[in-house]
Amino acid sequence: MQNDPGKSILFSQIGVAVFAGLLLALDLGGYWAVGWLARLRGIGVSSGLGMLGTVYVGSVFAWLLLFRMWRLLGNLRRAQVFVPENVELLRHVSWCCVAGALVALGGSLFYLPFLFVALAAGFMALIVRVVKNVFQQAIAMKSELDLTI
Repeated sequence: MQNDPGKSILFSQIGVAVFAGLLLALDLGGYWAVGWLARLRGIGVSSGLGMLGTVYVGSVFAWLLLFRMWRLLGNLRRAQVFVPENVELLRHVSWCCVAGALVALGGSLFYLPFLFVALAAGFMALIVRVVKNVFQQAIAMKSELDLTI
């Protein structure tokens, strides 16, 4: 079975759109979701406010990340793969992951399971950073090859 890059990019774009929809739902219903969770877990008002702050501050970086991923996928769809803009987009995505990890780490003071979110976001930052470095090296090699022809 052969992999169709166009379908794979489309599937990725659908995934970004789904996560954008879920993030929008969280942004609109965050107050009620955190209130429900706080009542369910018996968390005090100050911890609930800390959780709510963590959700909304983290949301800013999540929106930035999703926007950058959408642009990256658009570049890939137009067959612009090894271009400096993609390296910049990947750099921004990795820094959004770092910021999300730091926000979640701070939020773990109010709700300990945010610590797992912080670890996952930090690990994603590392993975994206490695991919960014691969793209950067590929661009350098492509540029060198273009000069030899």
